[in-house]
Parts: sequence; structure tokens; C-alpha cells
Amino acid sequence: MTALTETRVATPRRKPYGVAVLIAGAVVALAVGAALPWIVPTKIAMSLLAQAMFDALLATSVGFLILQNGRTSFGQAAFFGLGGYAIGVLIARQWVAPELALLIALLLPTAVAFLLGLVISRITGVAHAMLTLAVGQAFYEVVFRWRELAKGDDGMSFDLPARLFGLSARKLQDPAFMLVLAWTVLVLVLLGLVLFTRSRIGQVAAAIRDNEERARFLGYSTVMPPALVYAIAAFIAATAGILQACYNGYIAPQMFHWSTSGFALIMAIIGGAKFIFGPAIGAVVLFYIKDFAGQFAEYWPAIVGVILVVVTLTMPRGVVGLVLLLWRRGTGR
Repeated sequence: MTALTETRVATPRRKPYGVAVLIAGAVVALAVGAALPWIVPTKIAMSLLAQAMFDALLATSVGFLILQNGRTSFGQAAFFGLGGYAIGVLIARQWVAPELALLIALLLPTAVAFLLGLVISRITGVAHAMLTLAVGQAFYEVVFRWRELAKGDDGMSFDLPARLFGLSARKLQDPAFMLVLAWTVLVLVLLGLVLFTRSRIGQVAAAIRDNEERARFLGYSTVMPPALVYAIAAFIAATAGILQACYNGYIAPQMFHWSTSGFALIMAIIGGAKFIFGPAIGAVVLFYIKDFAGQFAEYWPAIVGVILVVVTLTMPRGVVGLVLLLWRRGTGR
């Protein structure tokens, strides 16, 4: 009952003006993103914020799985790394045109996730979490040991092509341009996810999450909608991996490591995994906490761990949940 109530808070009933309001909000957010190069004072700050956007996309993919499927994934880094490695290896080896390499880097993780989702979505609880962890670590071991692919644990640098879709690809490594691009992608992804949760298939996926047996009794397929959610989440994670790989011009096995998935999950929890926007906000908060703590403490992961414990105990619905609670109290709702 609690999960159903929280879902209704995060994805309210559609109203005649709902979509128009969402699109208007997205347009405003895109305008803010376009102005960021003039708002953010330095190139270093732009670079940090751009990398926070990559984390926000990855955390959003993890949070989307929790919100729609009620599943916790410890292997989302597999699709993050697969997107980054696909674009990096294909461009470095010049096996295909850069435009086709980008398309493959987006579709390959999505297809793999959909096929895995057909099986993984049937499993619940700890077994599901451990299976996703095993899948992620399997990818990590492959790229770690396969030196001929991308130099194994040393990682591999690569140069972007001169042009991509007729535009200068080198601008992808400019902090100002990448900040605007990553912000734009994040806004469009969040808008798309909100619309998905309001769609019929999104509502069916939520119904399966709440009561799979009842959804099956009503005649709905309980396999395809969760698998589709896995594919969408993988697409988002792959997008984050592609942006990070192109911006850094570097790929490494760490992109696949379980710790990458773990930090994405922590971001989602801190921001509020029951809300579509929560993981993105949590990612930005945690990114700057890590950056700040790293300047003053060698053991900054311990500081992050303490913050996670405090948030879990005092703010079970994350930062977004706390803000909503304070707003309701302040307005008397």
C-alpha cells in the first residue's frame, strides 16, 4: 500500500493540461541549460558540473528500475561501460563510420538489457540483486583481461573524429559545450521518463511491480513490460557512458566495476529513488560532496558512507522527499 501511495505521488493522474505543463517546464530547463556557460564562472567548474550530469544520467537509470520495476540493480555499470567501450573501440579501430558507431553504442546495451530483462525480471529480492551484480562483474572481467580489445586494465585513449553528423566532434571535449549537451540530454531523458510512467505500458509495469499475480490474472503480460523498463534504463546508462567516454577520450574497466553501480545506487537513495527526478538531484549532491570531502580527507568514502547512513535513517525518501514534506507542511497541505 505504501509503495502504491508513493508511486501516485511521483506519477500523478493525468490532467488535460499535464503534458503541456511538463513540456513548458522542460523548455524552461533547456533554456537554463543553454545559459549555463555564462552562469558557471570557470572552465573547471563547467567540467565538474558536466561530469555530475553523467553521474545523474547513470543514477536516473538505476532509480527508474526501482520506481517502475521495484528492483534494485547492482550491475547497471555493465550498460554504462558497454556504451562507453562500444563508442571508444569502434572509433579507435575505425571499423565503422563514427555515426554508425554512435548508433551501435546506444542500441547494443539496450538490446542486451532487453534480453537479460526477459530472464532477470522474473527474479526478485536478494537473488535479483546478486544476479545483476554477477552480470556486471562478468563484463568487467572480460574487458579487464582482454588486452587486445582496449589494453585491459590500463585502459585506452582514443581521438574523436573530426566530424560527427556534419558537426565538429572535437567540441564534445569542450567543457562549456559538453555541459550544455549533457544538461539537455538529462532534461529530455527525465521528460521522457515522466511521459512513460503516465503511459499505458508504464502503468502496467507499475501494476506488475505492485502485484504481479493480480496483473497476470487481469490478462497482462508480466514479462515484456519489465523487460522494456530494463532496456530503457540500459539506454540511459549507455548514453551516460558514451558522453563520459567522448568527453574524456578514454575508456577503462572501472566503467564496468560494481563500485560504479554502487555509487549510482547511493546517488538514487540520497536523492529519492521513489521520484523520477530524485536520483539526478542525488547524483549532483553526492558528486560535490565527494569533491569537497576529497579536499580535506584521505578517507572520503567513509564520509560518504556516514552521509548515506544519516540520509537512510532520517530521510527514507531522500532529499526530494524531504523537500516535498517541508513544502507541504509550510503550505498546510
